[in-house]
Amino acid sequence: MNAQFCHDMHIKSVRLFNFRNHEDAQYEFSERVNCVVGENGSGKTNLLDAVYYLALTKSSIQKKDMLSVSHEQQLMVIDGNFLKEDTPENITISIGIGQKKTVLTNKKAYDRISQHIGKFPLVLIAPDDTDMIRDASDTRRKLFDSIMAQFDQEYLSAYQQYNRVLDQRNSLLKQFAERNYFDQQMLDSYSEPLANFAKQISNKRDEFMGLFEPLVKKHYKEISGAKEEANISYATEVKEDFSKVLKANQRKDLAAQRTTTGVHKDDFIFELDGHPLKKFGSQGQKKSFVLAVKLAQFDLLEKKSGQKPILLLDDIFDKLDDQRITKLIQKIDDDTFGQIFITDARPERTKRILEKVKADVKYFDLNR
Repeated sequence: MNAQFCHDMHIKSVRLFNFRNHEDAQYEFSERVNCVVGENGSGKTNLLDAVYYLALTKSSIQKKDMLSVSHEQQLMVIDGNFLKEDTPENITISIGIGQKKTVLTNKKAYDRISQHIGKFPLVLIAPDDTDMIRDASDTRRKLFDSIMAQFDQEYLSAYQQYNRVLDQRNSLLKQFAERNYFDQQMLDSYSEPLANFAKQISNKRDEFMGLFEPLVKKHYKEISGAKEEANISYATEVKEDFSKVLKANQRKDLAAQRTTTGVHKDDFIFELDGHPLKKFGSQGQKKSFVLAVKLAQFDLLEKKSGQKPILLLDDIFDKLDDQRITKLIQKIDDDTFGQIFITDARPERTKRILEKVKADVKYFDLNR
């Protein structure tokens, strides 16, 4: 191993108890490249998702925590040991049926679970990433929210409060319709804080795009040998005086029984040379764009946290062609990345690809 190579953050080991198809399993990781192979259904993605859980306190796959508890079991535990700037840190996440999720750091609970997010920056590149191009705006918002939440606690807090007030305002609008009455003062008591949080969020998203878009441009150029330029723009209805916009939309909201405008409707527009990627991008261009977004996420998190994020590459060799894979492998070798996890259902392919890598590679075969 390269002597001057030193990581300031990596995960050393994980123990899984009743976590999906891992009944009771323990893994010790390399601080460089970890390659998890096995047939589909052997639990490769679940192992990566356990690492994701430890960093972000939720699953990248399941919307509901309960779905991560093994079938017919009552309790699931993920226990991970990290090393951060030479200091060991233990993180334990447990979920019991009918109980609240607990997240402990060195056996102590947080006041709020959100305090944990961003401690161990992480980037996941997965097969369904192209959904960010194809799907509706909420997929893109979710992606950028999760990036920003990892380095900006203020953003995370405003975002959580906005959603809380939004839910309350929406139930009030429903109530008005059901009970056939209206109370302006009551509605204003939700509209005002909603407008304040919306403004904070849109300012932060705006600021974020100023940092993020240049990185996407740079990576797209590198990956694709750019004949065209990548752009991302931020589209929002939240203007200087958003309270007025809310007021103007009040009748519409009452008819729809929900808040029809706000940062929960924002979008991020992906373009190549000014043309919508969704409509005009080829498969290759879309793959390059998605990879550029993920590498930009890596760069930004590293810059903001001062640590190389853990990189999870889930089953991506199926989705990327040789040219793009070669680019990624080069980055492993020039120490762009810190600790990496790779899954593949075809071990011989991974061995062939990783043969060229100078770094330590540790294999985990889940078929055994």
